[in-house]
Amino acid sequence: MILLDGRKTSNDIKEEIAKEVQEMKENGERVPHLAAVLVGSDGASLTYVGSKVKACERVGFESTLIQLPHTVSEVELLETIHDLNDNDEIDGFIVQLPLPKQINAQKVLLAVDPEKDVDGFHPTNFGKMALDMSTFIPATPFGILTLLERFKVETKGKHTVVIGRSHIVGRPMSILMGRKGFPGNSTVTLTHSYTKDIKAITLQADIIVTALGVPGFLTADMVNEDVVIIDVGITRVTDETKAKGYYITGDVDFENVSKKASYITPVPGGVGPMTIAMLLKNTLIARDRRSQSGK
Repeated sequence: MILLDGRKTSNDIKEEIAKEVQEMKENGERVPHLAAVLVGSDGASLTYVGSKVKACERVGFESTLIQLPHTVSEVELLETIHDLNDNDEIDGFIVQLPLPKQINAQKVLLAVDPEKDVDGFHPTNFGKMALDMSTFIPATPFGILTLLERFKVETKGKHTVVIGRSHIVGRPMSILMGRKGFPGNSTVTLTHSYTKDIKAITLQADIIVTALGVPGFLTADMVNEDVVIIDVGITRVTDETKAKGYYITGDVDFENVSKKASYITPVPGGVGPMTIAMLLKNTLIARDRRSQSGK
């Protein structure tokens, strides 16, 4: 069993980006600038956005954090987004989800300039991805593809089973794993809450990508020998026996499934760190595109 180490791989990517940024500085060029919009004070969102800001500092990016109260109106938030769209100093930006109930998240995501949509959530970018056109790939799927590529995990002719159909992970992964090229060229089955007898399907899988958020959902009796496991799920489970009062786990019964797997991502330390690294990569791509277009 080989561990798909997201921490090490993400650190490698950050070092590569930092070298590119250093060369930009030495050449007197403008460095990438990522902005993040955070509405409210949700603990998990604060932590995640804070990690993004620290990652920007580490690689030499400029970063801007815009914090708005949870009572902000949809109109005010849309004005903030339009300002970021028009700001030539900003290469890319994200609007941290979830948003408060008074705000239509879909309307907000549609307002983001697709050229600055480094999250890859805008329908224009999603459509380009589905058509195999050059675009921003959502950061988590981008991170999964990069892990498969860097660890040279064969995907051609394999059967990939995706568990979960969210727009952020499941649906894009089902498209990307079936595309021409590497990683890709696999036969994909997309499963979800209405799929009958998921076990019968996962037992046919060479590669399983699970993004449910259900602790321990995928058990050893549901997988074949030498299966490749990508665990995107991450759940905080209360446990008073732990020093922090909880532990972090994924969708996979790691202890037992890892004994059968050829490759597997740990939780934490697998897909999670890759997400932030690929957000930085998308921002670098956005900066390069804007530079080439003269912006």
